[in-house]
Amino acid sequence: MKKIGVLSDTHGHWDDELEKFFADCDEIWHAGDIGRIETANAISSFKKLKAVYGNIDDMNVRKTFPKTLRFLCEQVDVLITHIGGYPGHYDAEVKEVIQKNAPNLFICGHSHILKVIYDKKNDLLHINPGAAGISGFHTIRTAVRFTVEGKEIKDLEILEIPRSRSF
Repeated sequence: MKKIGVLSDTHGHWDDELEKFFADCDEIWHAGDIGRIETANAISSFKKLKAVYGNIDDMNVRKTFPKTLRFLCEQVDVLITHIGGYPGHYDAEVKEVIQKNAPNLFICGHSHILKVIYDKKNDLLHINPGAAGISGFHTIRTAVRFTVEGKEIKDLEILEIPRSRSF
């Protein structure tokens, strides 16, 4: 059993509220737009970090993290990328991968909009954790955590932080 924390679009921001929410997690997965390599270093010094780069990330972040990650967590096949879309509106590259070999769990960021959707057509769970940072149009900062046990993804919880508390 593994407890997983998922976030995206930190845009260089990492704080005590995120650390508190992820305190019991075994790993943190970041779906891109980390913002600065120092942010990734802060997260990875706190917990094991798996991450992909996003469209705003510089060469330091891009040299350290891939565009896409695919791996097994317990018995769950996981695919993470930054720009991925959502069920019925997947990015072209993602759509091709899903059509050929769908993962059990697809995670992406970019939109700054929290979405957790079961994709019946492709038999996968889609998670976009929204935006955990303080840059962007979103008014609520969000992150997600859940447990993976064998083939099950369960106990999903959402963190919501009003941006006004971040300044």
